[in-house]
Amino acid sequence: MARELKGLPVWLEVQSELVSAEHHRGRGRPRKDAVSAIQWHIQATVTIKQPQVEQEARRKACFIVATNVLDESILSEQEVVSTSKDQGGVERGFRFLKDPLFLASSVFLKKPERIAALGLIMVLCLLVYRLAEHRLRTHLAETEQTVPDQLNRPTARPTMRWIFQCFEGIELLPIHSASGRQSLILRVQPMHRLVLALLGPPYEKIYTISS
Repeated sequence: MARELKGLPVWLEVQSELVSAEHHRGRGRPRKDAVSAIQWHIQATVTIKQPQVEQEARRKACFIVATNVLDESILSEQEVVSTSKDQGGVERGFRFLKDPLFLASSVFLKKPERIAALGLIMVLCLLVYRLAEHRLRTHLAETEQTVPDQLNRPTARPTMRWIFQCFEGIELLPIHSASGRQSLILRVQPMHRLVLALLGPPYEKIYTISS
């Protein structure tokens, strides 16, 4: 019984008792002087302790969020929780580190200051990435426009990684002639122009000369 009760949840209560019963070893009707055996077995009753069930449910529903901002007027408890949940966006942003195309395994750094510098650069790159994605998605929603996704379906929430892939193949062609030097930007499509217009004039300016 002790072996079976190992790992018993705290919200279960088991009450048991030993029950005996005579058992005749031979076949047929036993004689009065026949030797009988006594068999013992455990009779158990299982009940659920509801208060402990509710307490365990509350315990498993809780998680610890730590912060060094202790002034609730600056950062309330609800804001701490929501800020912690918003870290999922940051974690999704760093998924590219696991992508074989990123070749993260080919970067070898030994000095702590170089590792810290690389980490800072990556955080800044992710910041620019997320800001550009937020700007593009916001302007798509405001103008009720869409861009094609990887399956050529319209979407108003593209990832910047996909947008970067869409801009692959655009080339700068410098032309030197007697009249001077001219540069042409090749293979700019209407979808590229839409993205640049939504991102803003500084982005459009980079691609003003196109053919």
